[in-house]
Amino acid sequence: MNYRIQTSHITVDYIPDTCELTVTVPGSDITWSWSSKPLLVLADGTNVVLTDGVCESKTYDTAFYKGVRATYSSLPDVNGNITPYTVMTEVSVNLDTGFVTATANVQGDSMGDLKNLVFPPRMGFNVPEGHGYTILPRMQGALLPAGHKYKLDDGLMFERAAYIPAYGQVHDGCGYTAIIETPYDARYTVVGEEVQPYFITSLGLMRYPRTVSYSFFPQGDFNTIAKTYRAYLTERGDIVYLREKIARNPKAEYMLGCPIVHTGCAVHIHPASMFYDPNNPANNDNFFPFSGTAQLLRELKAKGAEKAYLHLDGWGNHGYDNLHPEPFPIHEGAGGAAGMKALQETCTELGYYFGIHDQYRDYYYDAPHFDLDNAIVDINGNHPYHDIWNGGPHTFLCAKLVLGHVRRNYNEFERLGIKLDGSYLDVFSVIEMDECFNPNHPMTRRECVEARAQCLNSLTDRGIIPSSEETVGCLVNDMVLCHHAPFYTTDWENRTSAENIGIPIPLFNLVYHDCVITPWYGIKHKGAWGIAGSDRGFYWALLCGGTIYYDVDASAEAIAYGKVALDLHKRIALCELTSHEFIDGHPRRRRSTFSDGTVVECDFDAETFSITYPDGTVVSGS
Repeated sequence: MNYRIQTSHITVDYIPDTCELTVTVPGSDITWSWSSKPLLVLADGTNVVLTDGVCESKTYDTAFYKGVRATYSSLPDVNGNITPYTVMTEVSVNLDTGFVTATANVQGDSMGDLKNLVFPPRMGFNVPEGHGYTILPRMQGALLPAGHKYKLDDGLMFERAAYIPAYGQVHDGCGYTAIIETPYDARYTVVGEEVQPYFITSLGLMRYPRTVSYSFFPQGDFNTIAKTYRAYLTERGDIVYLREKIARNPKAEYMLGCPIVHTGCAVHIHPASMFYDPNNPANNDNFFPFSGTAQLLRELKAKGAEKAYLHLDGWGNHGYDNLHPEPFPIHEGAGGAAGMKALQETCTELGYYFGIHDQYRDYYYDAPHFDLDNAIVDINGNHPYHDIWNGGPHTFLCAKLVLGHVRRNYNEFERLGIKLDGSYLDVFSVIEMDECFNPNHPMTRRECVEARAQCLNSLTDRGIIPSSEETVGCLVNDMVLCHHAPFYTTDWENRTSAENIGIPIPLFNLVYHDCVITPWYGIKHKGAWGIAGSDRGFYWALLCGGTIYYDVDASAEAIAYGKVALDLHKRIALCELTSHEFIDGHPRRRRSTFSDGTVVECDFDAETFSITYPDGTVVSGS
């Protein structure tokens, strides 16, 4: 049976028996239709097609929704055997907003039965080159022009392949924003040029309804997609602005227009680590004293760096990425607790902030109180094992047990009299959210997010600025600063050979610019981690309204040049990035506009930039 739901925003035709949906948007002659079948994917990888079973459907109508409820039962597997699963679905239209919402709730599954739920089906996208594009939330954001197929790994929500749980497509100006409303156990894959959201189990079961909503527009672009998602967050009260974070922790205001100085202290590489160098022992054990870093900071100040936030790696007993979550005592060779305290006091004397690297996910076998029972357990009863990082063999600490370690360690800093201005809890805001099957501390992915957020907020409660590696939508409200949030490129290690995957766009910043501080690499050179070898990171700092990094031994020339970005950041850090454009349609010429009226233009080929402030002042250079 065909059901039609029509409002001033949209017309939806839906046939649940075959799971066909077509959307017509007033003001455009473009239609959007589902192009695939809804599926349950069994643990062995075989498919159960929902429309091969029995479908019963009926309409429902509230004061603000009209929709269709369809139940799929008696579902046969590939051999024709009836499976025990029933899938209850809803497709509805919000009469006020025009949002189209698709929900599925799986009943009857047992532990480990299912791998994926594929519902809703993917939206068809057979668009000629030059007539549209796909927007993916891969890191800062990627625009994939129509007519170009990309080979992409599946996207995990709240990881590098999906900083935010939203994507979209545009065809001759008509487009849609898709928002995965139940994102914690969600993924997406790209089939040709069509984006397929799907859902995985939570602790081995589907457990709860899964939902994707679509907002369609007759004319717009990737800005429309970003702003639709921002409005969605705003309406739900799920967005925290920097102004609010500063009100909670006034120390955070210092970070407006503040450069990041990232440097290290000590290195110890375990023989089992992939980084171990048997031919050059000095590469495996070395350190730079706290007093040496203090002197470099004094020189930085003398060269014109008026303010700075020091991010210090490798201060622990065995240096960087070792012994966590128990890195104490402080590295003796570098100067011990007294030396670290003196470095902190030097920062305070110079008017700089003192921040550290810290880590609570990798759980090292040689940590003083290591106990495998505290580690993550997977569905098969196994513990993850890795030996990639400096500290060698490690598993993952269950996030439910982390907060106690954080409290203990920061109490120790207080006991030592070391006053921290900031702390970076490594990987919390970029590595996938864990789940744990240990019966003593079972944890869903959503509970993992909540546990990580508690740790970041415990820093705020101590007056410490919280930060982490990158920034994903589920934790951005709990952070002031991130390490970086650049683009999805082909090569992470070699900055000169890295190429953009698609066309980079600041999708994340269009949503969250005035919520978190993001520094960018590369004042005077091209390429960096997450920045293509063809691009200057400095220009991205300007266009995205971010701050920048200074090398600890930066030249006076670099410091002076960097002040252009720092002055801009100080003025617009609390402003929304209202729009980002390709000037004359050229992706190498860009324009960003902020809510105070500031306009930034950069030409990546001509290597020129200009900043026009609301008072008419223009700052330009090359």
